[in-house]
Amino acid sequence: MSKPKALLDIKLFRRLLSYVLVYRSIFIFVAISAVLISIFSTITPYLIKIAIDDYLAVSNFEGFILVICLMLINLILTVVFMFLFSYLANWLGQNVIYDLRVKLFDHILNFKMSYFDKSSVGRLVTRAVNDMETIASIFSQGLFMIVADLLQMLIVVVVMIVLSWKLSLTIFVVLPFILFATRQFQKSMKVAFNEVRTEVSNLNSFVQERLTGMKIVQLFNREKVEYENFVKINEKHKKAWLKTVWYNSIFFPIAELSTSITVGLIVWYGGLNVILEDSSVTLGTIFLFIQLSQMLFRPLRQIADKFNTLQMGMVAANRVFKIIDTESRIPNNGNSNGSLINGDVQFKNIIFSYKEGEEVIKDISFKINSGEKVAIVGSTGSGKTTIINLVTRFYDPQSGLIELNNTNIKDFEISALRSKIALVLQDVFLFAGTILNNITLWNKSISFDNVITAAKKIGIHEFIMSLPEGYNYNVKERGIMLSQGQRQLISFLRAYLKNPSILILDEATSSVDSYSEELIKNATIKITENKTSIIIAHRLSTILNSDRILVMDSGKLVESGTHKELIKKKDGYYRSLYEIQFKKEEIMSSQLLS
Repeated sequence: MSKPKALLDIKLFRRLLSYVLVYRSIFIFVAISAVLISIFSTITPYLIKIAIDDYLAVSNFEGFILVICLMLINLILTVVFMFLFSYLANWLGQNVIYDLRVKLFDHILNFKMSYFDKSSVGRLVTRAVNDMETIASIFSQGLFMIVADLLQMLIVVVVMIVLSWKLSLTIFVVLPFILFATRQFQKSMKVAFNEVRTEVSNLNSFVQERLTGMKIVQLFNREKVEYENFVKINEKHKKAWLKTVWYNSIFFPIAELSTSITVGLIVWYGGLNVILEDSSVTLGTIFLFIQLSQMLFRPLRQIADKFNTLQMGMVAANRVFKIIDTESRIPNNGNSNGSLINGDVQFKNIIFSYKEGEEVIKDISFKINSGEKVAIVGSTGSGKTTIINLVTRFYDPQSGLIELNNTNIKDFEISALRSKIALVLQDVFLFAGTILNNITLWNKSISFDNVITAAKKIGIHEFIMSLPEGYNYNVKERGIMLSQGQRQLISFLRAYLKNPSILILDEATSSVDSYSEELIKNATIKITENKTSIIIAHRLSTILNSDRILVMDSGKLVESGTHKELIKKKDGYYRSLYEIQFKKEEIMSSQLLS
């Protein structure tokens, strides 16, 4: 990993600050509060000097009480503005990342599927959650605190020079060393924090994938292997953080030593001048300079720490903006609405590949008429699912034309297009929540009565009511409380309520119980009535009930026709597939009936 050339990316910083413009008045008030806090902090030690030299030394207790009252007023003002500063700086940070997180998530929602094929879910989660909180710390702990500290240091330096340039020199002698150490510390920490964020992403990604695929991990006895892999990744994560600990362990003792040496020089030189009766240096002045030196060096150490916070936030912002700047959307230039879609689908010389040079669909053409039920069969990897991905515009072909009702599919606005297509996948995804919410997907325009009516029509109302709490049954994360067949039934109802012009089914009844299979079979018949239906066939019954069969092999459309037509071809691909995959099912079904 190469070292960054600059401690702070000004262009990136300006871009981040552009999100603050919406809250300009709050930003200005926080900045003013930072200035006032710096001034108030310097006034207190100066009042103590006056109290010692002008009042305590001459036993003027009335004047001393007056100074104490001024110190109390100054303290109250400091507390009030520190409260406002702390609250509003954090408020500003949370509102900025709220806006930024909304923008990021909206951007992610519109990414095309190829982006998710290549991107780790764990890393995206890290960007949307962890990195956002790190960005918030720029405002709550980084930027404004650094500004406040710098202002305080500037005021302190001016006061010291005005009061005694000789004593100031004793402090300025040490200052270059701590400034050099601070700069080196900042450089090293920026590199270290880049490494930390990378390892955090790797760790999140690894844990997220293993938790999601826990069944596979346990089924294949991968517990020990995954444990060892986790230990390695966690070790890298630990080392990245320990590198930051190492730099802190070096810097802060050096800074503390420098402060102690400075105090010693002030006491030595100032005390010597008092003994020699130098009128320009008094006991109050020595006391003031000791406090001012603390106020000069302490912020300097804190600035280094806060600069780390700022740098971590900038690293996080850079990662977030990289996603926001990523152009990975399906072009949405269409202006036609979905009302023009009645179900006619036509592929014309379609060529498509997920990876350049590896064609998955190889110059295929076919037409599906409105209301027609078409089954697509073929071996694994033949391109069946890819056809579905192209119809829904999850992907666009590299060559060729897809038409709906003799209109280029790209001429339809994407949301309008997808509003007329319902998709039931083999691997059904349910969100954590109730069955009702998973059916309506939180669409308030779908009434509960409509859901019940639809469920009764396709024959799954009784199944839902048999569950605890019925439609309000919580299926938990990914629908884990339901079986595969039950999840499939929920997805059928979800598709039926959409009332689509084109229905796409990735039929999946091979691994469900007989009761669910029967319900799915009946639901399939019901929801495909008078609908253009494209079905990836896994069962013989689906093929026999289809108006036409498309046979795929290695990305090519090799045959097309009805079951009776295709089975007559002696050397046909479908006949071979039927005898291998479907005839056994036919024999088993006849044996069960006999």
